[in-house]
Amino acid sequence: MKISKIAPAVKTAGRYNVFVDDKYSFSLDETQLVKIGLKKGDEISEDKLDELKGESDFGKNYVAAVDLISRRIRSEKEIHDYAWRKQWSKKNLEKVIERLYERSYLNDEKFAESFVRSRASLRNFSTRKMKMELMKKGIKSEIIEKVLNESEEFDEDQALKNLIAKKRKNYENEQKLIAYLARQGFSYDKIKAALNEDDNA
Repeated sequence: MKISKIAPAVKTAGRYNVFVDDKYSFSLDETQLVKIGLKKGDEISEDKLDELKGESDFGKNYVAAVDLISRRIRSEKEIHDYAWRKQWSKKNLEKVIERLYERSYLNDEKFAESFVRSRASLRNFSTRKMKMELMKKGIKSEIIEKVLNESEEFDEDQALKNLIAKKRKNYENEQKLIAYLARQGFSYDKIKAALNEDDNA
């Protein structure tokens, strides 16, 4: 088999279509093309062709991951979940994750900081609920504790006060309000203290 043509892809800037024996076979980005040193006229074996197609898939997977992160910061678990949905190979996923870390596109601590910052400003989360949400995103407990302890934006007591002010009119029965707040992850003692403070305000 022989590389018969290498031409820029029409729809994707920076990628090149590679033709083997006059038929389209796979595509590579410019960096991959230079690194591999592929050129027109090269003879390739079946094994080499399979290897190049795997490299092609890796390039596409990596671009997809970067595109995902460009829309909003992601945790490593979110990339894993996306890869599973898209049926990436395990080998390519590992390579994508490695490159994302190398280029500082992936950082679970920065993700956790961003998550806490956004939830602190938009929603009245309890510490417990914040931890649960971060755990669902695959963030390790030591990172969660560090980020919550160091956060200047997140104030659970203020979040509880805000939630009481927002929801109290919806509950004529205080016990039902307490039950609602408890379901949001706030402790009973904090709820009672905040309600007493609100009553005496």
